[in-house]
Amino acid sequence: MEADAATQKQLDDINAAVEQMKKQIAVTEQQLKLNTYNTQTQNQSILSEKVPMEKAAAQLQEQIDRGKVINPINGTVLTNYALQGEMQVIGKPLYKIANLDQLDLKAYVTGSQLPQIKIGQNVTVRIDNGDGGFKEYPGTITWISAKSEFSPKTIQTKDERANLVYAIKVNVKNDGYLKIGMYGEVLWTNE
Repeated sequence: MEADAATQKQLDDINAAVEQMKKQIAVTEQQLKLNTYNTQTQNQSILSEKVPMEKAAAQLQEQIDRGKVINPINGTVLTNYALQGEMQVIGKPLYKIANLDQLDLKAYVTGSQLPQIKIGQNVTVRIDNGDGGFKEYPGTITWISAKSEFSPKTIQTKDERANLVYAIKVNVKNDGYLKIGMYGEVLWTNE
């Protein structure tokens, strides 16, 4: 034997170690492939849940949107029927709101005055200004009752209380001085 030469047993041991390493490498490669497959499967599983989750989120957003209170008109809240945070049922009013930019004055005309007015006619509405004078507003007659009725108790003179009257509505643009429930007078010119 030459110097530095290995024995047959040492050669067999080294060959066995090399074979063992090759087997370990094969097992490790198989595990990597399996892990890669599992990772891809998990990713596909997660991605397959994306669409149903998006639909569920859209349904929740729709429920949130239905719970929002949206006013059909701009206006001022006159009365609150519910407080913030209270549970409510469908159909129950939450508040009473009015658009105070335009107000309707309800007035009464006698049967003898009825032929002098018509729907769409421009009239003058006046209110007390507090100094003994009047403040005037332009208005338009928007409604005339088809039926006569007895004079309301707010009409003061005895002969007017005995007559039948017709209700009318006059639309008036509000500059902020007109209030709901205020008294006013309607004036028109005979045409």
